[in-house]
Amino acid sequence: MILGSGLGKFANEIEIVDTISYNDIEGYPMQDVVLPTRLMGMMGAKKILLTNKGVYYGSEKILGCVDHTLLSVTATWEDIKGILDDAMKYETASACIPAAYVKEAAEYVAGKLPICTVIGFPNGYSTTAVKVFETKDAIANGAEEIDMVINVGTLKNRRYQEIEDEIRAIHEACDGKILKVIIETCLLTEEEKIKMCEIVTNAGAEYIKTSTGFSTGGATFDDVALMRKHIGADVKVKAAGGISSFDDAEKFVSLGADRLGTSRLIKIMKTQVQDILQDHVHQA
Repeated sequence: MILGSGLGKFANEIEIVDTISYNDIEGYPMQDVVLPTRLMGMMGAKKILLTNKGVYYGSEKILGCVDHTLLSVTATWEDIKGILDDAMKYETASACIPAAYVKEAAEYVAGKLPICTVIGFPNGYSTTAVKVFETKDAIANGAEEIDMVINVGTLKNRRYQEIEDEIRAIHEACDGKILKVIIETCLLTEEEKIKMCEIVTNAGAEYIKTSTGFSTGGATFDDVALMRKHIGADVKVKAAGGISSFDDAEKFVSLGADRLGTSRLIKIMKTQVQDILQDHVHQA
């Protein structure tokens, strides 16, 4: 599917190649454009059309893996709406936002986009009862995905069964919705990371996630590779925190990440697409 405005009934008929020439489609004159191969790869797109009237893009491999995220303590409703609008426009996997905005966001997107929120965030040391309450409240308000933070201190104390029991309780509270377990890899030893892969697998969560993005570090290639190696076959991996380029994103996916928690990729793409478009208009 080609997204964007102005193509109308021609949207399903356009065949995209490296160099294209179409004349007067719906009154919009279009000139020959050599599509930048970097833009093609950056978006992971099957179809892209760059014209002097706008940018149209097709199904995105990378952006379809993204939980488009805004968890800033200063986030306003206008900020959240911007995240939701971009997530819907660019067809990301979800939008990850603070729990306080979940109900309003779910009503705003009206089923067009999964809403994700965070539980026990960012430090993870709320009691299990509090995390369960937060989860049930978020689900009732319209959240379809929950990213919870483990109690890292409990892990350091080697009270593994407590962590597993907590994840099970929160997973049950999700009532069939997706649960991602944030283990904050930057604070863990390799042994602890491997142990958390075992615990998350046993507890039945859908994802293990590297980071909150609010601690001393974010996702690393080594951590994603390690998690992919040790996590159960039915558990997916989410890399989050510090994903600052499409090259990084592609590398994380190649190493086994199924989701990417970031807001930067869409910002990068929007900026580069607009720069390319403006250059083309100036040259036309």
